[in-house]
Amino acid sequence: AVRATPRQRRRKSRRAVTGDVLAKLLAACAGDRLVDLRDRALLLTAFASGGRRRSEVADLRVEDLVDEEPVHADPRNPASPLLPCLTITLGRTKTTAADDRAHVVLIGRPVEALKQWLMEAKVDAGPVFRRIDQWGNIDRRALTPQSVNLILKTRCSQAGLDPELFSAHGLRSGYLTEAANRGVPLQEAMQQSLHKSVAQAASYYNNAERKNGRAARLVI
Repeated sequence: AVRATPRQRRRKSRRAVTGDVLAKLLAACAGDRLVDLRDRALLLTAFASGGRRRSEVADLRVEDLVDEEPVHADPRNPASPLLPCLTITLGRTKTTAADDRAHVVLIGRPVEALKQWLMEAKVDAGPVFRRIDQWGNIDRRALTPQSVNLILKTRCSQAGLDPELFSAHGLRSGYLTEAANRGVPLQEAMQQSLHKSVAQAASYYNNAERKNGRAARLVI
């Protein structure tokens, strides 16, 4: 029925949160307040872990984080610097079966930001990302998926971006778009994003290839 209707389906986020957009959002929360530490860790974690859905970000718990051995910045160069690494267990997601235990890897700056938030907020169990009131008090309750979306839109406004063009889903589409722009193989990116549909994930790659290819540059 959806395919048969002439009305075009609207994107969940009109614009993807690609690397350049993410940099602006991170600059908007570069302070040392608890809310800045939380939002910076949230944005980096959601993006770098494969573009997690806002519900997955809201549901993340400290018990889902597993420290791993440090890894080299360049896997092909044993002399390259070592970076912190951890595994995030997501449990059941939108694209996994009930008995699956999906997990993704986090490396480098996102790990540092996440650990800094947990240390400063004194969060050692339960929800990772929590509400903070106007006086800086941290709630024991987790953020809601709607709050995750509001955080992104608020940071968009502070970064001089139009919040109407972005939503939390833009982190998911932006991850694959950025991976395509950087030449990351589709299958490798899907291992992190946990997309089950190759066709859906490939659509982001197709768009990137069209913009970077010669076919659209016959007359310029």
